[in-house]
Amino acid sequence: MACQSCSTSDGGAPKGCKNNGTCGTDSCNKLTVFDWLANMSLPNGETAFDCVEVRFKNGRKEFFRNTEKLTLGIGDIVATEASPGHDVGIVTLTGELVKIQMKKKGVNHTSPDIPKVYRKASQKDIDIWSDARDKEAAMQVKARELAIVHKLEMKISDVEYQGDGSKVIFYYTANDRVDFRLLIKDYSRVFNTRIEMKQVGLRQEAARLGGIGSCGRELCCSTWLTDFRSVNTSAARYQQLSLNPQKLAGQCGKLKCCLNYELDTYLDALKGFPDFETKLKTEKGDAICQKQDIFKGLMWFAYTENFANWHVLNIEQVKEIIAENKQGKKVSSLEDFAIETVSEPEKDFNNAMGQESLTRFDQPKKSKNKNRNKNKNKVSPDVKPNRTQSNPNQNQKKEHGQGQKQHQKPADKKPIIIKKNENKE
Repeated sequence: MACQSCSTSDGGAPKGCKNNGTCGTDSCNKLTVFDWLANMSLPNGETAFDCVEVRFKNGRKEFFRNTEKLTLGIGDIVATEASPGHDVGIVTLTGELVKIQMKKKGVNHTSPDIPKVYRKASQKDIDIWSDARDKEAAMQVKARELAIVHKLEMKISDVEYQGDGSKVIFYYTANDRVDFRLLIKDYSRVFNTRIEMKQVGLRQEAARLGGIGSCGRELCCSTWLTDFRSVNTSAARYQQLSLNPQKLAGQCGKLKCCLNYELDTYLDALKGFPDFETKLKTEKGDAICQKQDIFKGLMWFAYTENFANWHVLNIEQVKEIIAENKQGKKVSSLEDFAIETVSEPEKDFNNAMGQESLTRFDQPKKSKNKNRNKNKNKVSPDVKPNRTQSNPNQNQKKEHGQGQKQHQKPADKKPIIIKKNENKE
């Protein structure tokens, strides 16, 4: 769901607000919910749910009760109850789905403490709201400078003005507890407004600010992920990923949430595998597993005395050897069971869309100078060989040629000199 400035043109194409995702309300499409009940009429005698979901800056959402029975739809700008004054936000969800969202977030929809929607925002409300939003970037820079002056180990990650401009919320991250009482006094003196400080975690900070992940898409926590489950390094071990913190960490500095997405699939595939630390006993020596391909059902083993040579075995062959070892028997060698070559399915690529290869820029460009030099060195069959080239009769030709040159050069030059002198006279 986008804001009103992202409407469609006459031809049906989206016009867009031309603000690269930071339209009038900042970050449209953040943690939105598709209202699949929007086109369905209510049964006879039923009234619509009187609470709405309103989004503020950077995906901050709250629920408000529509006590005035206003006709509200998704994208309407409303003035809501705040402490003190009022705030301005955008309606992101109405109807019965709001009740489900409130239940999901643990909000009692029958509670009388739910704040109210005052009215639809007037043009004056929108002007004050937009002017306050324009001050936030400069205010954030100044707030960070004051925090550095007080030598506080904290990071001001975001600044949010209230819709009526009467209060400013500073979001910060810190590893330990911070005593910012003197800092608040400086903020209130410099900015001349009411100050509120809110501490957020590193994951919450990334969800608020958003960004692009290593996969090339927007961060999951800022677009659709609402709960932050714990991620362990064991998830990377099961998926046979390198335990490199730079590759496994996301923008928040913690382990990527997407490590949990395919973990169940890997755990199901590993159920039929023998233990990775199982040793195979052979007459040539013990063998240890070095690598395994989960989805192809292959395991690579190497002798403890020679780790350079690996032998590929199927799961069934490994289980057969383990069964022999349990009976106290040793197999002759891994070579009797090893697969020489692992056949891979042929990849039949069809360029259905008419696109070029993705690796077309990986190949080094051929320099044009080399081709020019090759053309220069080539001698056509009609051209006589150069005198410097090796020839058995080279000495004779040189002697004969030198005599001709001595005789011809003066004869060629004299007529030219005489003509010039005649012209001058």
